[in-house]
Amino acid sequence: MSSSLSVQFLSPPLSSALPCCKQTRLAAAITPLAPVSTDVEAARLEPRVEERDGYWVLKEKFRGGINVQEKVKIQKEPMKLFMENGIEELAKIYFEELEKSKDSKDDIDVRLKWLGLFHRRKNHYGRFMMRLKLPNGVTTSAQTKYLASVIRKYGDDGCADVTTRQNWQIRGVVLPDVPEILKGLAEVGLTSLQSGMDNVRNPVGNPLAGIDPDEIVDTRPYTNLLSQYITANSLGNPTVTNLPRKWNVCVVGSHDLFEHPHINDLAYMPATKDGRFGFNLLVGGFFSPKRCAEAVPLDAWVSADDVIPLCKAVLEAYRDLGTRGNRQKTRMMWLIDELGIEGFRAEVAKRMPFQELERASSEDLVQKQWERRDYVGVHPQKQEGLSYVGLHIPVGRLQADDMDELAHLADEYGTGELRLTVEQNIIIPNVENSKLEALLKEPLLKNRFSPEPSILMRGLVACTGNQFCGQAIIETKARALKVTEEVERHVAVTRPVRMHWTGCPNTCAQVQVADIGFMGCMARDENGKPCEGADVFLGGRIGSDSHLGDVYKKSVPCKDLVPLVVDILVKHFGAVPREREEGED
Repeated sequence: MSSSLSVQFLSPPLSSALPCCKQTRLAAAITPLAPVSTDVEAARLEPRVEERDGYWVLKEKFRGGINVQEKVKIQKEPMKLFMENGIEELAKIYFEELEKSKDSKDDIDVRLKWLGLFHRRKNHYGRFMMRLKLPNGVTTSAQTKYLASVIRKYGDDGCADVTTRQNWQIRGVVLPDVPEILKGLAEVGLTSLQSGMDNVRNPVGNPLAGIDPDEIVDTRPYTNLLSQYITANSLGNPTVTNLPRKWNVCVVGSHDLFEHPHINDLAYMPATKDGRFGFNLLVGGFFSPKRCAEAVPLDAWVSADDVIPLCKAVLEAYRDLGTRGNRQKTRMMWLIDELGIEGFRAEVAKRMPFQELERASSEDLVQKQWERRDYVGVHPQKQEGLSYVGLHIPVGRLQADDMDELAHLADEYGTGELRLTVEQNIIIPNVENSKLEALLKEPLLKNRFSPEPSILMRGLVACTGNQFCGQAIIETKARALKVTEEVERHVAVTRPVRMHWTGCPNTCAQVQVADIGFMGCMARDENGKPCEGADVFLGGRIGSDSHLGDVYKKSVPCKDLVPLVVDILVKHFGAVPREREEGED
């Protein structure tokens, strides 16, 4: 794709009811950024990759000290498994045979992630998790039914998860079935392409896009365009498949910041400038075992027409200049640190169609003093006579029958659409008000996915845990539910408390932004014996005044978490012990 790429995009009308306010400046969890020194600038700014036969590869001169994953990419281009039908041949070979050679073993464990396939070697040998691309979390009943049909054939090994990036992940997949699954995905308008490893993750947007009475802008057109650009309309886009690490993007459409912009590598923040609609830009947010950082302002604004050219420019700057050594130091914020925010901004600008980038606007449309709303439950839409119903999906886990029934309810009561959220819940939009009573009486809503969960359950998030993930140190999903149930027996809470569980320091469940976070670790019990435990985090915030939480207590045995959480809730969140509550009646 040439640097002159431009996408024609109609700017949405602005509501006169939307007040402008000062630009939201999110604090960064890093030291102030300094400009790159001029004596190293020329050499440092030489692109480290070059195009060869349609793919981007690391230049020979920059291959010293690179990490193992970079060596795997150099040995064989991962995208060839998709773009040149390598998956067809791979799927025909017995799994045991694939394990015998390093090349095909690397296919299984590394390169297949470019197709969204993650081998669960440690805890689910021979089976894969498949991650989809689902921009803005919007899915259809037909897509949901198809995914249910895939996991149903795998019995107890098959299930699905709603992820913290508004996405579907399905489990239990075996390699011989993959070519047929990929064809089935395409038939229902889905793809799993470029959803793992050194690629762009699912574009996140407002889960209430297009139906929210208070939305700033409908994010769906933008997230769809981003996904189409990133995957070249599901055909594969090798210009952005060889990044130094993974990369996250979101488009903010609500004052609630449901999209969590501060933890994305690139966040589009709606803002006007001289009567034009567009976006201010935040860059560099990320989590990793060694470092977490909130996104910082790029001091740049783009019009709605330049959403894709800007994304392309940022990705190419990261692709060209990012380091490829220690994997813990290759996320985009490390490059921003090295170049300084102005140095990085200059590299983005030179990759824009006209080598220019406007400075940020002061006309930020996000209201900073906005009380974050709860989308779980029944809420009126902007469309008269319609409502959306937010359902609580306990820790985001579903079985095939659940998915089929949700699809049926979406068809019966809505318009065949479902919305996934970053809190691992699901929304049924476009329900006629006359049908609400019948929908709320449905057994699935009464018995499994309640629109009226308890306060603590509605804010519960959990990663995969060691049931399937080999990197997880502890089991998370079942434990999160059990601990929360026990805590609720001890105390009553009167305001929302977000509790996130992650199985390891990779923090897929984003514990640092939770009110209370639990990061899996090994601990020691009262007898000094090793046991599953958690580092407990406290004080993470989301929204315009976002900041990351701090470690409250390290290495707490899991069996001791209930009394600790009860104590935290009473001391920091105004919870009332059940005994006292009952005594006052």
